[in-house]
Amino acid sequence: MNRQPIFNVPGVIVAAVALLALIHGVRDYLITDQEDAWALATFAFVPGRFTLRYDPEGLAAALGQLSQTGAAMFFLGDGEPQWWTFVTYGFLHADWTHLGMNALWLVAFGTPLARRIGAFRFIIFSLVATVTGAAAHYLLHRYECLPVIGASAAVSGMTGACLRFVFQPHGPLGNSWTAPGEEAYRQPALTLRGVLSDSRALTFLLFWFGVNFVFGAMSQTLGLSQGPVAWEAHAGGFVAGLLMFPLFDPPHLRRAT
Repeated sequence: MNRQPIFNVPGVIVAAVALLALIHGVRDYLITDQEDAWALATFAFVPGRFTLRYDPEGLAAALGQLSQTGAAMFFLGDGEPQWWTFVTYGFLHADWTHLGMNALWLVAFGTPLARRIGAFRFIIFSLVATVTGAAAHYLLHRYECLPVIGASAAVSGMTGACLRFVFQPHGPLGNSWTAPGEEAYRQPALTLRGVLSDSRALTFLLFWFGVNFVFGAMSQTLGLSQGPVAWEAHAGGFVAGLLMFPLFDPPHLRRAT
């Protein structure tokens, strides 16, 4: 039987982690604070930039309720929508801890997904999950003018996608206690109904949403984060990954619904 070392991480995952680390390293060590502020204003996702076009009065009222508007006005800038930030925010991180957590999650859930769908599909999938996460955050925070950053939406999407196949009997997290071989990533995927009726997949889904909500709502209170956690972006990425997985699954692995 063909077996692989458990830590044999696909090249696309290694490249993704290296790119994220390189970007943060440049921000942390090679540019000034002023240049880093410019990078955040240019590449982070700022919901208010997109709201200004259709509801300037509402945005002005929201800004007027803030005790300190300096940072918000800085990130609002000229108010022109920066459409590329629906993607680029996912390449920036608040600090090395933030990056490390996302990198670990990327290796854990990006690895089985990349092995199943291949590098090209994996890259497109990650970009779509990133965009969807930003869109979900925007729906609930359209008057905010502070930046959203991090790869959490993308890795949440990978997690949602993995629910479709990792808990299958012969899948990567199936009943085998040995390191999964290549065939583990070729098991027929669960349908959405199958995910909701599979006890292990459903338990993980509920656990993920519970932890994500609690962490997002209480991270600052518990001292786990210096700023608010965009848990809505995480949830948006996760749901997108769970639902859109069949669009990226190779045709010969798809299961008829």
